[in-house]
Amino acid sequence: MREGRAAGEMRQPEVCHHMVARMVLLAALIGVNARAQAPAQPYSDGQGEQGLSTEPPPIPVEQIVQKFGEREQEMKTERDKFTYQQTFVVQTVDNDGAVDGEYRMSSDIVFSADGKRYEKITDAPAPTLQRISLSQQDLDDLEHVQPFVLTTEELPKYDIKYVGREQVDELATYVFDVAPKKIEKKQRYFQGRIWVDQRDLEIVKTYGKAVPDIHTKDYENVFPRFETIRENIEGNYWFPTYTHADDTLHFLLQNVRIRMTVRYKNYKRFGATIKFGTPTEVKPPKP
Repeated sequence: MREGRAAGEMRQPEVCHHMVARMVLLAALIGVNARAQAPAQPYSDGQGEQGLSTEPPPIPVEQIVQKFGEREQEMKTERDKFTYQQTFVVQTVDNDGAVDGEYRMSSDIVFSADGKRYEKITDAPAPTLQRISLSQQDLDDLEHVQPFVLTTEELPKYDIKYVGREQVDELATYVFDVAPKKIEKKQRYFQGRIWVDQRDLEIVKTYGKAVPDIHTKDYENVFPRFETIRENIEGNYWFPTYTHADDTLHFLLQNVRIRMTVRYKNYKRFGATIKFGTPTEVKPPKP
């Protein structure tokens, strides 16, 4: 998010504008400089680690990582077959705790008649943000980083460190710290902590931030820490349903407290997949 630009200068979303559908899932921690490497860092979400056990897993860590990467790939493929509703809200908060600016956008992720997935904007009131503005990186993060999916294809980009086991509500989870091995130019990454369900071997919770923060002679673009929660859909897959951030962005000239919320609801599978076998001749019955 960039510092101080008047609300009237912000790009307005176009209703029914066809965009690449946003994959939504979340997490992140610890900022890095745009030019820095990003080795794994100690994790802290401000909640302590009283429930974290350092007991080793029953199978090799490398095997767990390989298996949850495969399951994450399956989840990503399946989620692309669903419609859902998404609400994205960013607010700035003053020193008294009052909201003094807001950006809000609601949309439906749907399919066209020919089966192509797109985003249909359903509500986008004029933004009132004054102390910050949303950048293209913020919109990219909403699509790719906050809905963080650590598939087999993405695994080689990250250092993944086993931390231990932790109970998350009723779920027994494996806990990993995740950080990009290398920051490539114009690429966005997640850095933070993930919780992987021990039974389904899918991410059920993430906490961290999108990296890198960007500092140039012309502007600053910094990003909040956030938490994403997934819920079980259809008994097989864990889809993101809620992302939240309440963090202070540190700019050179001022600090700005922001709140961000993303809600995903009403997941519905679109259509059905029909497989056709090899055609065979069916002879008419004899009279």
